[in-house]
Amino acid sequence: SVHTPLLAKKADFDAVGPMSSERERVYAALIVALDRSVGRIVQALKEEGMAENALIVFSSDNGGPGYIGLPEINKPFRGWKLSLFEGGIRVPMFMSWPGKIPAGRQVQAPVAHIDLMPTLAAAAGAALPKGVAIDGVNILPHATGKAGDTRPHETIFWQSDGYRVVRHLDWKLQLVDKPSAVYLYDLATDPTEKTNLAAAR
Repeated sequence: SVHTPLLAKKADFDAVGPMSSERERVYAALIVALDRSVGRIVQALKEEGMAENALIVFSSDNGGPGYIGLPEINKPFRGWKLSLFEGGIRVPMFMSWPGKIPAGRQVQAPVAHIDLMPTLAAAAGAALPKGVAIDGVNILPHATGKAGDTRPHETIFWQSDGYRVVRHLDWKLQLVDKPSAVYLYDLATDPTEKTNLAAAR
């Protein structure tokens, strides 16, 4: 429920203590509530004896929105929810699977939500549907370390309304219809998208 409308329980609001603004404090209280909810799910899995054989995936569908009045919500990245700058699309993904995914393992290469279905199918030992094009890939070999330092994708695409993006390795090209604009970034050296290389490249 870390989403508009920003409405938090008083106990959570009180627990986080004073912050620079009431809005920031409410947002923090919502994160406390989310954390508690995830904890309840994990506890239920333990009580049912399923925790050791459960793959838990935690992620977000987009970056924080600009309209809630927290200007640094996606810092240091540029952009917001509904934009395809990194602040709108770069989100963390956490995966926990005791005995299968090493604790503390980090993978820097980007993946996409389209990868969840083939990954969960592989974890469950289920076959992918026949006769359907599957754009995502199973990322378990990357999460477990069996894939080494390879990337799950060389190229990822996004499209939303008048925004189109292709990321190939660390190069990201964004085309915007209204107003017409072209952006090109080398995310390896400029992850916060400050230097538009479209004219030069």
